[in-house]
Amino acid sequence: MATYVFHFSEGNKDQKDLLGGKGANLAEMVNMGLPVPPGFTISTEACKAYLKNGSVPPTLRVEVTMALRRTEDEIGRHFGADEEPLLLSVRSGAKFSMPGMMETVLNVGLNDRSVEGLAAFAKDERFAWDSYRRLIQMFGKTVLDIDGDLFVEALEAQKRAAGVSADTDLSAADHQAIVAAYKQIVQDQTGADFPQDPRDQLDLAIEAVFNSWNTERARLYRRRERIPDDLGTAVNVMAMVFGNLGEDSGTGVCFTRDPSTGHAGVYGDYLPNAQGEDVVAGIRNTFPLVKLDELDPTSYAELRAAMRRLETHYRDLCDIEFTIERGKLWMLQTRVGKRTPAAAFRVATQLVDERLITLDEALGRVTGQQLSQLLFPHFDAKSGIHALTKGLGASPGAAVGEIVFDNASAIEHQKSGRKGILVRRETSPEDLPGMVASVGVLTARGGKTSHAAVVARGMGMCAVVGAEELKIDRATETVRVGETVLHAGDVIAIDGATGEVFVGEVPVVDSPVLTYIAEGIDAAEAAVEGDVETLDLIRAVDRLLRYADGVRRLRVRANADTAEDAIRARARGAQGIGLCRTEHQFLGERRKFIESVILAETPQERDDALAALVPLQRADFIELLGAMDGLPTTIRLIDPPLHEFLPDLTELSVKVALDDHDGGADEHDTKLLAAVQRTHEANPMLGLRGVRLGLKVRGLFALQIRAIAEATVELLQQGRKPKPEIMVPLIGSVRELQIIRDEAERIIAAVSESSGVALTIPIGCMIELPRAALTAYRIAEEAEFFSFGTNDLTQTTWGFSRDDVESGFFAEYLENGVLTISPFETLDALGVGQLVKIGVKGGRKTRPTLHVGVCGEHGGDPESIHFFHNVGLDYVSCSPFRVPIARLEAGRAAVALDETGTA
Repeated sequence: MATYVFHFSEGNKDQKDLLGGKGANLAEMVNMGLPVPPGFTISTEACKAYLKNGSVPPTLRVEVTMALRRTEDEIGRHFGADEEPLLLSVRSGAKFSMPGMMETVLNVGLNDRSVEGLAAFAKDERFAWDSYRRLIQMFGKTVLDIDGDLFVEALEAQKRAAGVSADTDLSAADHQAIVAAYKQIVQDQTGADFPQDPRDQLDLAIEAVFNSWNTERARLYRRRERIPDDLGTAVNVMAMVFGNLGEDSGTGVCFTRDPSTGHAGVYGDYLPNAQGEDVVAGIRNTFPLVKLDELDPTSYAELRAAMRRLETHYRDLCDIEFTIERGKLWMLQTRVGKRTPAAAFRVATQLVDERLITLDEALGRVTGQQLSQLLFPHFDAKSGIHALTKGLGASPGAAVGEIVFDNASAIEHQKSGRKGILVRRETSPEDLPGMVASVGVLTARGGKTSHAAVVARGMGMCAVVGAEELKIDRATETVRVGETVLHAGDVIAIDGATGEVFVGEVPVVDSPVLTYIAEGIDAAEAAVEGDVETLDLIRAVDRLLRYADGVRRLRVRANADTAEDAIRARARGAQGIGLCRTEHQFLGERRKFIESVILAETPQERDDALAALVPLQRADFIELLGAMDGLPTTIRLIDPPLHEFLPDLTELSVKVALDDHDGGADEHDTKLLAAVQRTHEANPMLGLRGVRLGLKVRGLFALQIRAIAEATVELLQQGRKPKPEIMVPLIGSVRELQIIRDEAERIIAAVSESSGVALTIPIGCMIELPRAALTAYRIAEEAEFFSFGTNDLTQTTWGFSRDDVESGFFAEYLENGVLTISPFETLDALGVGQLVKIGVKGGRKTRPTLHVGVCGEHGGDPESIHFFHNVGLDYVSCSPFRVPIARLEAGRAAVALDETGTA
């Protein structure tokens, strides 16, 4: 027969699955001998049984009775007694913290008789009746599902009648009147009296906590935090202790270290003659914890000793709630405390220095997400400026600049030394010059994986997307939000973390940690000019990041298309380039060359157009390979469909039609329109692109391969050490790769022969189609390396169009639990991840030395990096700005930490 109820002494901190986080930590404190009010925990298994069957397990009430009697014996008071009654708190406590999402009922056990006994015991009639009215209010709302506003209105009515504004000013008689009003509300709303049997109160409160696991707010929170729905909650039943029994009583919250900075010391708040909710609600101004040393030195000394014991025991910063009842210290709760990113790094390294944890464990106490928050500039929270509107924070950072609506304006601002924020309904690849010239991007449409979001993250640029209240009028160059109208040149500020948009300038605080990442520890130390606290943080980050580099197996490369990107990536610790997108080298003025290739009417015209591109591409690759000298540089041959290099079909059609109407269209435009119509595809992302384009437009890949080979020769002749790798995109069949490989080898051999320089250039491919993953064992016959393109692999596995689905229906999918997070942000391990596993296994079965990496957006995502480590990839590749995050997470993955952060 299953056991559902456990005394606080019968568990430990490692039993969170069974006892929930709160119950497990209470049990741990009892086992340590700390003063915890008597009580017991009803396990998560009881909750699961209740939710499955619609009723409590048959033995549960008996087990509760047994545990309750033990609690009575330990505290010396009886539940339901008229004199000196034992009152109980009934609280939820899931495995993972869900603050405020589930229910709590306090003062359980009070009724019309025992309230008098409580008044006599406490020598405070007002306190007793206030406790009773709190019980009826909480019980009525939580257990009986009565509208909470009814109780609030009755309380406010009594305050008006008494001529007071604060609850604390109400007298005992006032509270008696409120209790009568509350009881009438219960009668009116339920048709029954407020339960007078204490045991009925307890049983109903327990069921209410069980039911609160499935409230809408709890479900929503679990979806957002990606907490499984099948865990259930435990219920913690504890004897009530009171901090509001006089000046020798009080309540407080403390931390073993400062959760904001991580510094050691005495941190916390204390309120004499108060209950815990008074501290949390801010009803009264609290005292610093050290004030307790003056008021009650004995209790203060006991608390400080308990704090030290708990931090030593948990080997981490602890958050503690306590109450002092008539000079007696009671520990009500402890947990590993939440902390800011800065505190996380400081505390981790401090505990290493204090020999409480190892460096492996310290690495488990910090995350890539925390490091990311330390890298970006942010607005000064003390500025007090209110947001105009809010979108989705797509790329962290803080940007202040003048509104610009197009590339030309953005570039003009940059040239004149002014900062611009590109404001668009949505962005496209053609907006890249404007994005590069701007300090931030703001769009009215799109989600976190829209073009603006993806590109901005790759560039480390602040971006807010999907700000739907923005009404953008390109014709008048205005932006309207409600009654506010902004014009081109007006100053706005955007917060890429929160998604907030402000009018005017907002003070920005720079990140010294970013200076360290980009320029090194010496430059960062010089920049902070003796700021000891900041210097301490920088050194903590440096220490853990260097340790991560030493233990990680995964190498970290960067996605970089230019020499400037490569230099930036290398400075941030990149060990090569995992993806150079050569199509970005054909935007802007070079588009005319691709247009010439498309418009060529004879093979000779096409060859001439391609030949003109060779010296341009060669110069690009000389710069790129030179910047990454000695490090592997994976160059992807041109990938996008042709339409991305041509004008928009609708716009060009309108232009030609208007020109025809006015006397004749330009011949070039007419030919161009015919080409656009000829190359138009209903679904271009699944059409003529990648290797298909290379096979269809003969010579296109050849020019790039020749440029790579010639650039390599030139650098080798200079005594440099270029390490190019040629990557073929969108392979679905081994024969596709075989054809391109044969051509590449002929070109490389010809360049080698003509130059007299031996060339060894690996040739591999991207695995971004399900068929490629499933037939990887065959593709590996021709590929010397694989790189998983998880963006397209996610699209083709799910059948999603990344540019459409997030704004189209992702909100409903997330709300209904179909998705817990966008599969474009974090790899879908159950679906796409299985294809990655199959691809790695199949490829290495054929070619055991196969080098395998990933170059999609997921290469910089912390959770995805752990997956890639576990499936045996050799490297991840991400944007230059996410390289430090990937380095840290690769280290964390390598030390194989469990849930407690223990190696």
